Amino acid sequence: MPVVTPAPDASQAADTPSLSPKGAPAGWPQILLIMLGSALPVLGTVVLTPVVHSIEEAFASDPAANLAPLVLAAPALFIGLLAPFAGQIVDRLGRKRLLLAAMLAYTLFGTAPLYLNDLRLILLSRALMGIVEAAVMTVCITLISDYFTGPKRVKVIGLQTGSSAVAAIVFVAVGGALGAAGWRAPFVVYGIALLLLVPMAILLWEPGREHTAATGSLPRVPWRELRVPLAITVFGAVMFYVLQVGLSYLVSREQATVIGTLGSVATAATSLSFSRLVGRGIRFLLPLAFGLGGAGLLITVAGGGPAAVGAGYVVTSLGGGLMLPTLLTWSVNSLSFAQRGRGTGLWTGCFFLSQFICGVLVSAANASPGGLDSLLWIIAVVCLVLTAGTFVGTRRFSRTATAETAPVSGAAVS
Repeated sequence: MPVVTPAPDASQAADTPSLSPKGAPAGWPQILLIMLGSALPVLGTVVLTPVVHSIEEAFASDPAANLAPLVLAAPALFIGLLAPFAGQIVDRLGRKRLLLAAMLAYTLFGTAPLYLNDLRLILLSRALMGIVEAAVMTVCITLISDYFTGPKRVKVIGLQTGSSAVAAIVFVAVGGALGAAGWRAPFVVYGIALLLLVPMAILLWEPGREHTAATGSLPRVPWRELRVPLAITVFGAVMFYVLQVGLSYLVSREQATVIGTLGSVATAATSLSFSRLVGRGIRFLLPLAFGLGGAGLLITVAGGGPAAVGAGYVVTSLGGGLMLPTLLTWSVNSLSFAQRGRGTGLWTGCFFLSQFICGVLVSAANASPGGLDSLLWIIAVVCLVLTAGTFVGTRRFSRTATAETAPVSGAAVS
C-alpha cells in the first residue's frame, strides 16, 4: 500500500521557507555562508593532521605527550556528546545569536594553541572547540531546513556534504604547507571564523518563531520518525570514517595524502549528485551507499597493497558521500520548525560521536592479534548485511521520502 503521511497537527508550523526581514528568500550569499560554517569542523580535523606527530615531539618531556593525538580526536568527542544540547538551545533561544557567539568563540579557542605552552591547556582548548563546533554545525544544518524546502533543501544538503569534502582537500594542503613553519602555524587558520562573523551578522536572519506557544513550551521531538535514521547514521559514519582513521596504518604518509585526496573527490562527486538521485527514494539510495561502502572495505583488505587500499578507499568514499545527505535529509524532513534544532543536534551528535568511536576501534584493532584487517572485514560484512536490510526495512517509505516538502507529524503507515 502507498505511504500515508498524516497532516501536520496544530503544534507544527507549515514547512515553508523563512524569508528575510525584507521578504526575500535565501540565495547564494546565505548558502555560501552556511557552507563555510559547516566546513569549519572539517578544518579542525584535517588541517592539524600533518602536525600531530610534531606536537608530540614538542612536548616529549611532558608525561602527557602520548595524549597529543587527542588534539584531533577531542573535538569530535565533544561535538558528539554536546550537539544535542546545542539543539535544545537553538530551539529555545534562536539560531543567529548562538551562531555568532559560537563563531567568535571558535576563533578564540581555535587559535589558543598559538600561545599556550602547556599541553594540558591545549587539550582543554580543543575540548572547548568541540563544544563550539557542536553549536556551529547544529545551527548551520538547522538554517538549511529553515531557509529552504523541497528540492531546494535537498540540493543544499547535498552541497553541504560535498563542500565539506572539497574543503578537506584544501585544508589538508594548507595544513601541510603551514606545518612546515612549525606545529603552531596551522592553528592560524582558525582565525577564518572571525572573517565570517560580520557577513553572517549582516546576511543571515533569525527565522520566524510564530509557532512558539505563549508558555514557551516546545513540541516533543518525533522519536518514532528519528530513531531509524539516527541508528543508521551511527553505523554509516563508522563505515565512512574507519578507513580515514586507519589509512596511515595501511600505507605511507605520502600515499595516504594522495589516497585521501582522491577519496574526498569521490565523496564530493556523489554528494553533489544527490539532488539528481534523491527521487529514487531511500530504498534505492541507502542500499547503494552501504553496498559501495562494503565493497570498498572488501577491496581494501582482500587486495593488499597501496593500489587496493586506494581503490577501496575511493569506493567507500563514494558510498559515504551518498549516505550522509540521504540520512540527513531523511532526518530533517520529519521535523517541524520548533523541533529542528533538537533533531539536527541529535543527528550531528550521532555523526561526530561515530568519528570518535572509529578512533577507539582502530586503536583497539591495532593492538589485537587480527589487526586492522579484522576490523575492516567485520565492518564490510555488516555493510553488506545492511545493504539487504535497508532495502527491505525501508519499503514502508515512499519513493520520494527524502524529498518531501511537508514535515511528518506521525508515523508513516504502509
